[in-house]
Amino acid sequence: MSKFGEEWTRGYRDMLIEAGGRALADCNLHGEEIDALYVGTMAPGSLVGQEHIGALVADFMGLNPIPATRVEAACASGGVALRTGYLAVASGAHDCVVVGGVEKMTDTPGNEVASALGGAGDQEWELFMGATFPGIYALMARRHMLEYGTTREQMAAVAVKNHANAAKNKYAHFQNEITLDTVLKSKMVASPLTLFDCSPITDGAAAVVLMPLDKAKKYSEMPIEILASTQASDALALHSRHCMSELHATKVAVKKAFETTKLSPKDIDVVEVHDCFTIAEIMAIEDLGFCPKGQGGKFTEEGKTALNSEISVNTSGGLKGCGHPVGATGVKQAVEIAWQLRGQAEGRQVKDCEIGMTHNVGGSGATAVVHIMKRA
Repeated sequence: MSKFGEEWTRGYRDMLIEAGGRALADCNLHGEEIDALYVGTMAPGSLVGQEHIGALVADFMGLNPIPATRVEAACASGGVALRTGYLAVASGAHDCVVVGGVEKMTDTPGNEVASALGGAGDQEWELFMGATFPGIYALMARRHMLEYGTTREQMAAVAVKNHANAAKNKYAHFQNEITLDTVLKSKMVASPLTLFDCSPITDGAAAVVLMPLDKAKKYSEMPIEILASTQASDALALHSRHCMSELHATKVAVKKAFETTKLSPKDIDVVEVHDCFTIAEIMAIEDLGFCPKGQGGKFTEEGKTALNSEISVNTSGGLKGCGHPVGATGVKQAVEIAWQLRGQAEGRQVKDCEIGMTHNVGGSGATAVVHIMKRA
């Protein structure tokens, strides 16, 4: 991956070429061996004025004339790109593919970024009516607080934990630890969510190389096997869903993943979840089965999601600490899990780590993608 952050001196293509080059170097690959390219990106037309991303990246990475495809699923674009590449290899259509994710966000004024991101929800019934994504997740937070007694302090504990992990990650947007008071006393964005309950606007890219496992072992001493890749959908608009305090698509996707692998939440050593807002991580660890529904806040407050605790959650720093360049996030999650499973997560390594999971969400929950991986 590239360094995440406010990367004023690097452009959209520069970051993805950097991440892609590192992925190829990691397995000693050359361009002529790659069969296809999939790039997850959400809103390059709105944010940098560039469309036709697949062809652009193939050109600048020197990969012409292979097929190159842009994949878009809002903030789950990276995760769906990874799943698309996985299916291409698993089906036998291709033997070697590169999956990338990228977004360049900080060159665009904040109101224009908010408008672009708002398109991940229901434009007619939410964005046009004045709803913002912080506002939508604030509604989820209020409902969760009403139903389960979740507190602002418990949500703030998510941010504190994720900043502590990000401080150990040289690729993270934020590399500083914070306190509960920092979160609670920061500017209110959409009650009950303050500034430090929200993931930042970030630039960055990430990339992985996928092959059949027997072939991968010829290129890498430490290949990672994808055991399951699952995806589910839900209503785009929050008001059309049966419940505001959970993401049903997450529950469906993870159920399929566990059925495919014959595993359970207790088998997962490390997980990267989609914490676009602190309440999102609390709902995610519940919906993924790591704690009972309604107990995510208490589970976090008791330190059970910290590094090397009951389940290590967002060791990269998550979207909150590592940053959220929306198209890159799902691929970055896979990179972090690969590093953890290889024992290469310097300063934040989960002990005896064997099985990991990624959880990537599009919009306010209309798309959810889950991957389960292990050391091969």
